[in-house]
Amino acid sequence: MRIPTEPIGSIPRPPELLEAVAAHHSGRIDDAALATARDHAVRDTVRRLEELGSPVVTDGEQSKPSFATYPLEGAENLAPDGVTIPFADGHTRVLPRLTAGPFRYAHHADTYLRAARRHATVPVKQAVIAPSALSLLHPPGDLDGYPRAAFLADLAAEAEADIRGCLEAGAHMVQLDFTEARLSLKLDPSGGLLDQFIDLNNSVLERFDASERARIGVHTCPGGDQDSTHSLDVDYTELIPKLLRLKAGAFYLQLASEPEPDKVLSVLAGHLPDGVRVFVGVTDPVDPRVETPQQVRDRILTAARHIPLDHLGTCDDCGFSPFADDTSTSRETAFAKIRARIEGTALAERELGLF
Repeated sequence: MRIPTEPIGSIPRPPELLEAVAAHHSGRIDDAALATARDHAVRDTVRRLEELGSPVVTDGEQSKPSFATYPLEGAENLAPDGVTIPFADGHTRVLPRLTAGPFRYAHHADTYLRAARRHATVPVKQAVIAPSALSLLHPPGDLDGYPRAAFLADLAAEAEADIRGCLEAGAHMVQLDFTEARLSLKLDPSGGLLDQFIDLNNSVLERFDASERARIGVHTCPGGDQDSTHSLDVDYTELIPKLLRLKAGAFYLQLASEPEPDKVLSVLAGHLPDGVRVFVGVTDPVDPRVETPQQVRDRILTAARHIPLDHLGTCDDCGFSPFADDTSTSRETAFAKIRARIEGTALAERELGLF
C-alpha cells in the first residue's frame, strides 16, 4: 500500500505565455499563435511534473483565464459587476453577473484534459468549477423571463456535462473546486448559504453512479490568490461536517496552512464517510518559503494519527495560480514545493513501513 499524491491544479504560467496572452488581448497575435503558446506551456508543465516523479499530473490550468471563469470565456450574456470577493490583504476579485438567460457553458473542461493527455505518459486529473460557485453569477431575484429556478436547472445540467465530458475523455479524477465553501460561512455564519451550496452540488453528483463518483473529488481551501486568502479566519471545523455530506469519492483538503491541524483532523476523522479518500494539503502555496521533504513527512505523520492509511493521500493546499494574472508565486517555487510534497510523501511511506 502506498500513499497517493496529486497536484491540485494551477501552476504559474511561464513568461512566454503571459506575454502571448497580452499580445492576443491587444490584437498583436491571432488565435492560432495564442493556442500554440498555450500548448507549449501545457507540454512543459506536464513534462516537468513527470520529471519530478508525480504519479498524476494536470495541465496546470495553463489555458484557463481562471479556475472559476473558464466556462464563461466567450459568453455574451454577462456583465463585469457581479459578486465581489474580498481577500485579507485588501485586494478583491469580482465575478461576472448574468444579464439574461439561458445559462450555458461557452467552454468545457474536457478540452483542457484532452490537450494535456496528448503530452502525458501518466494519469491526468482535471479540475472543474463547482456549480455552487457559478450560482453566484445570478443576481438576486429573477431575471426578466428567466426565473432563478430555471437558471439553477440549466446550471446543474451544464455542470453535469462538464464533469461527464472529462470522465469520458479519460480523466484519472475530476476535481470540483469548491473554494467558496468556507467563504460562505463568512458571508452567512448561520450556514444557510453553505447548505444551499451543498444541496446544489449534490444535485449534480447524484446524477453519477457509484463507479463514476469514485473518480470525482471535491477540493476546498480558504482561497489562495496573490499570496492572500479570503476565509482562513473562518473556523474550519464548522465547515468539515457539512462538506463531507457531498457525494464524492475523494476530498482534497487544505491543511498545511492551518494553525491547529490536529483539531481539524480530529473532526475530519469523526465525520469521514465510508470508502472515501482524503488528500490532505502538505504544502502551502501562499507561503513563499519552500517546505522541506522532512516538514512534509511530519505533516503526513500527523495526519496518519487520525486518518486510516488506506484512506489517506497528499496534495498541495490549493492551486499555485488560480487566476492567470497571479504572478505572486514563481513557477520555480511552485515546482520546488511539488518536489517537496512528492519526496516528503515517500519519506512518510518509509516511516510508516509501507514499503
